[in-house]
Amino acid sequence: MERIAVLTSGGDAPGMNACIRAVVRTALNNKMDIYGVERGYAGLIKGEITRLGTRSVSDMIHKGGTFLRTARCPEFKDVEVQRRAAEALSAYGIEGLVVIGGDGTFRGAKDLSENFGIKIVGIPGTIDNDLSYTDYTVGFDTAVNSVLWAINNLRDTMHSHDRVCLLEVMGRACGDIALYAGVAGGAEYVLVPEIPYNLDEIASSIKKSYLRGKTSNMIILAEGAGNRDEIAAYIQEKSGISVKTTNFGYIQRGGSPNMADRILAARFGYKAVEILKADGDSCAIGIKDNKVITVPFSEVANGGKKFDTKLYDIAHVLSL
Repeated sequence: MERIAVLTSGGDAPGMNACIRAVVRTALNNKMDIYGVERGYAGLIKGEITRLGTRSVSDMIHKGGTFLRTARCPEFKDVEVQRRAAEALSAYGIEGLVVIGGDGTFRGAKDLSENFGIKIVGIPGTIDNDLSYTDYTVGFDTAVNSVLWAINNLRDTMHSHDRVCLLEVMGRACGDIALYAGVAGGAEYVLVPEIPYNLDEIASSIKKSYLRGKTSNMIILAEGAGNRDEIAAYIQEKSGISVKTTNFGYIQRGGSPNMADRILAARFGYKAVEILKADGDSCAIGIKDNKVITVPFSEVANGGKKFDTKLYDIAHVLSL
């Protein structure tokens, strides 16, 4: 294989640019032509394809977001739309494709590969860390550290005003951001969609801690675990303690990737090109026990992320 392309799709994540850089420079080192597709699958079906060189990715490793830009493309589920994408690649003589994104990106890659025979390698790039086949996704570690920064700052003002803070973080149906940030930030309560929780017990515990002299508490809420305002209002009513809410929002998705995500991006990008250069089968790349692995797309979407209940138990014990 001599000519490949790379695209980013779905939500942006810190480390995507570092990943594109790794793909581009590894391809050039292997004497391959490399093209960038702008705005993911939406751009692919419109033929928004540009040749990339080593200078195209200069000064990109530290930047958040994706310079290729990204978009969601729900119409890509249509086979005829996929056909337009295949034809766009063919028009440029592109033989293989690297896609960087989450579960929706991988579903599109699977369909495009199976329906039109295009060799595709998927790199997990999403802050949610919600893909079950890999321990970590590019962008997750940086997002958690951004939340940790917020927890540290919020604790200062909550302590000053004798208040409870409920901080909502991203993750959709996966509670990993909330869990990891909660443990690292010493949160008293972590609410995730994977584990049932009892608001009456939480309110009672907060009230008791207040009577013991602990007048501020931190609650981390994964966005898929309930309504932020309703939970805060209920706890405040039952405990009698002021509860302030903060939605960290898109701040988690931006920012310069940290060391862990830059290294992960480098390893994944290098491996993706290695697979395509050898004309290997379409697959997704992941990491297990610090080893880069490959998994068929058919095995990627197999029921969601397995939640780390042991770490959740640790969070509960350490919050007492």
